[in-house]
Amino acid sequence: MLFEMATGNLTFRLQWENQNNELDELAVMLNTLAGKMELLTSQFGYINPHYTYQSLVQTTIILDKNFIIKSFSAQVPILLEYNPDKLLEIGFHKILSKQSIPIWDIIKTETLANITAHATVQLIFITQSQHLVPSFCTVSKLFYSNQIIISTITTILQDILPESTEASHSANQPQDALLIENVRTYILKNLENPLPSTNELSKIFNINEFKLKDSFRHFFHTSIYQFYTEERLKKAHLLILQTTIPLKEIAFISGYNDYTNFYKAFKKRYNYPPSELKRHTSDNNNNNNTAKT
Repeated sequence: MLFEMATGNLTFRLQWENQNNELDELAVMLNTLAGKMELLTSQFGYINPHYTYQSLVQTTIILDKNFIIKSFSAQVPILLEYNPDKLLEIGFHKILSKQSIPIWDIIKTETLANITAHATVQLIFITQSQHLVPSFCTVSKLFYSNQIIISTITTILQDILPESTEASHSANQPQDALLIENVRTYILKNLENPLPSTNELSKIFNINEFKLKDSFRHFFHTSIYQFYTEERLKKAHLLILQTTIPLKEIAFISGYNDYTNFYKAFKKRYNYPPSELKRHTSDNNNNNNTAKT
């Protein structure tokens, strides 16, 4: 909860068990605090560009037997804010935070001692601008090779990047910021439905159509339609990874009546089709169903 608040997500809330214990009291206290902070930021005319659906970035890094970086997937330089040439031929520890070095030293020792070494651990990467990026990593040694593969999946707040920081500045009128925040919330709660036209939205929220479009772009550096499309695809990405819902149903839940259109939009956004996402829970359920049959 504190991590979510620190990253700017003031809409996050904890669930409690109604057992009237200390954990429940703490959950209520934190939820109340987040609610008050969310209200205050709106009253002072600020919009925090934290979105409900965050981007999950999958990366791969290949090391040699000396743990020197030999290759990596296209997302790695973007995630770590490095020029690709600067990442090649450097020690993997160079892109880790100080607190992750002891963990990495243990993994290195195990990897050198065991040809079938495999570990899953959370490491914290450090970007070139000294930002910390926590990431869950699997470290595996390849058979018949000295190469070591590090696969990661990272939740990155792509909407809170240095070039977008001015999206959080104060509006001339606090009520303008609150109104645009309400428009954003409305869109996020209706992703499965067709997006109303800007003319229709302006009537819903009683605002001039030009001012609506201009203010939305001012705060979020994107158009209303682009925001809507991006959030639908983020929602679909999470549903594919975290549920066993069939892909065609996920497309429908995400607002796409035609699976072909969903497939094309998803592949354009993530550079791979939805069917390539690994669904561990789905695989397990399929195996269970096969066994029962």
